[in-house]
Amino acid sequence: MNIAIVGSGYVGLVTGTCFAEIGANVTCIDIDENKIKNLKLGNIPIYEPGLEAMIKRNVEAKRLNFSTDLASVMDHIDIIFIAVGTPPDEDGSADLKYVINVAQAIGANMKNYLVVVTKSTVPVGTSIKIKNTIQEQLDKRNLSIEFDVASNPEFLKEGNAIDDFMKPDRVVIGIESERAKKILTRLYKSMHLNTFRVIFMDIASAEMTKYAANSMLATRISFMNEIANLCELVGANVSMVRKGMGSDNRIGSKFLYSGCGYGGSCFPKDVKALIKIGHLNDSEMQILNAVEAVNEQQKNILFKKFQNHFGGKVKDKKVAIWGLSFKPETDDMREAPSINLMKSLLDVGCSITVYDPIAMPECKRIMGNKVKYANNMYDAVIDANTIFHVTEWKEFRLASWEAIKRSMATDPLLIDGRNVFSKEDIAGINYIRIG
Repeated sequence: MNIAIVGSGYVGLVTGTCFAEIGANVTCIDIDENKIKNLKLGNIPIYEPGLEAMIKRNVEAKRLNFSTDLASVMDHIDIIFIAVGTPPDEDGSADLKYVINVAQAIGANMKNYLVVVTKSTVPVGTSIKIKNTIQEQLDKRNLSIEFDVASNPEFLKEGNAIDDFMKPDRVVIGIESERAKKILTRLYKSMHLNTFRVIFMDIASAEMTKYAANSMLATRISFMNEIANLCELVGANVSMVRKGMGSDNRIGSKFLYSGCGYGGSCFPKDVKALIKIGHLNDSEMQILNAVEAVNEQQKNILFKKFQNHFGGKVKDKKVAIWGLSFKPETDDMREAPSINLMKSLLDVGCSITVYDPIAMPECKRIMGNKVKYANNMYDAVIDANTIFHVTEWKEFRLASWEAIKRSMATDPLLIDGRNVFSKEDIAGINYIRIG
């Protein structure tokens, strides 16, 4: 089977590489010439465990190719996946200009029947716009070529994307014809020989499923953060509350961890987009508005705890930040709580040294020389008054706390934004956690 993936960002690159891994012939298309040039040289623009080796293996097997020219592959492909970005517009809605541009290019160059599949996260009704756009281009060419559109939203977790793709909980596909269903069944059945986890539905429902799923996960996070903050006020322990809640099989334990707020490329964007979709359809999404508001407040919780501990006298304090990415196993800092924290600390005159196993280059791109960069977690804490634990990288779990205490300033403090540590673990260092 011959596949083109338009958009070689996170979703497109993982999708194309995994399809090549199961034997498809894949061409990843992107208009960014530098990106394609670097991919051909083996330089991967994102960090995702296992992806670089998989790309190399499939390029060498000649199943995975990269190009800037969509027209050059239109003769022989069976399926085109649209995997371009849909960044939030100024009003929070998803910006579909890149998706529509791809649809125009498809209509201007297609020569045979195709299944055009939206992998990008798009609002309900986008597939209709794609279909109309392609048809307009065909009409301009005075051609009558059959094609189908479909929706196949991604549910990839950064840091675990390859396993999520190759061994998914489910694959959601919205279709409107048996022909498209047959082709996409053939594609995905090779990945699910024992259990066929594909759920077929109408296209509008598939488009909505992506937003609804991410918004539910974001809701659980914000709910637990509110519970954690209330626990502090009433003397309860949110970790115990979480265990009590999670043991109820109607609730389950996933995404019940309190912390310093969610970030990344999906949850913030998708919650905003679903709120906007509701607004445009006269359905105010009251719960999601609260979810977003709670999350924005929670991103400031570590700084507030820091100020409260020192009675507001924090100017010239030297602090260390452990973890910069929005979650472990990625270098993604989009909407990361660490950014809010660094900006707040700089505003009150603190000096900051940061360390992250992967995201240091990205932090340098965002923060420049406003903060100092340590070689490891121990260098970061030298002479620091306070450590902020922001991202729960595994390497922080078994730190040598005796050595850390000796390196820090007098009366040191650890503010744990992910509730990983305990007072018993940290050699008498002052300890503050969430909830």
